Amino acid sequence: MKQRIRVVGIIKTGDGVLILKRNRSRSEAPVFWELPTDKIKFGEQPEEAMARTINENIGLVATSIRLKDVITFLALEGASRLSNLYIIYEIQVGGDNKPEPKDRYNAYKFIKDFTNLGGIHLNEASAAVIEIEGNKIVSGHISARNTANAVTVHVDGASRGNPGPSGIGYCIYNNNGDLIEKGGEFIGFATSRVAEYYAMKNGISRALSLGFKTVRFVSDSLMVVNQLNGIFKIKNQDIMPIYNDIEKMLNGFESVSFTHVPRAQNAIADDEANKAIDRLINR
Repeated sequence: MKQRIRVVGIIKTGDGVLILKRNRSRSEAPVFWELPTDKIKFGEQPEEAMARTINENIGLVATSIRLKDVITFLALEGASRLSNLYIIYEIQVGGDNKPEPKDRYNAYKFIKDFTNLGGIHLNEASAAVIEIEGNKIVSGHISARNTANAVTVHVDGASRGNPGPSGIGYCIYNNNGDLIEKGGEFIGFATSRVAEYYAMKNGISRALSLGFKTVRFVSDSLMVVNQLNGIFKIKNQDIMPIYNDIEKMLNGFESVSFTHVPRAQNAIADDEANKAIDRLINR
């Protein structure tokens, strides 16, 4: 499977988030805007690529580059699937200098409301990042990438004792952010990592059973997210069978993404997992 890797910068000021207008590669090409985005050149680290992009393309010097997230999702490209991996940074720039678009860009804007762009068309990559990071749908923009977030499924696993009595929980939100379903299940005695993987498998299974084709899966387990994103390799044999099952199940979707969030942002799924354990213990 082909993979496309990009660094993406989010530069926020009091005026909003910086977006840039791309030069047309050909006269009939559509006009679109994007967050500062670039490839990683051979021998570069991702942060170096991000700093270079900011300096070369908009004439700014980054004083702080903080990793915000790493997201990945599958999307169709012709008859094949393309794996997209975006390394997202929050960037601060020095001084009161204004952006000076050059090379690939010819204009800039600061946008505060991404749900009402007033005719500005974001490219697919930037629309996907904004939706995933802000859980917002960009008005008027439809593509295989941003529809990966049409439904969001939060999952969590809990183990008391590690190993010990374990439960899994999930909750599902529609594209308006409304909670449409939640639930939990006791899975017996397990380690915390096995519980986290069973939670993800259960969330995927539930999404498939409900007929969803483009889904964003959210977990507070960085291990699970990074392994499913292909960033970390799996070394534990106890989770390999579950991982293999998940890989097969993903073929039932058109587009998926895996996102890590802090535990506080995964509270409902966590609560469902612990309720499942309590129901068993309190019988």
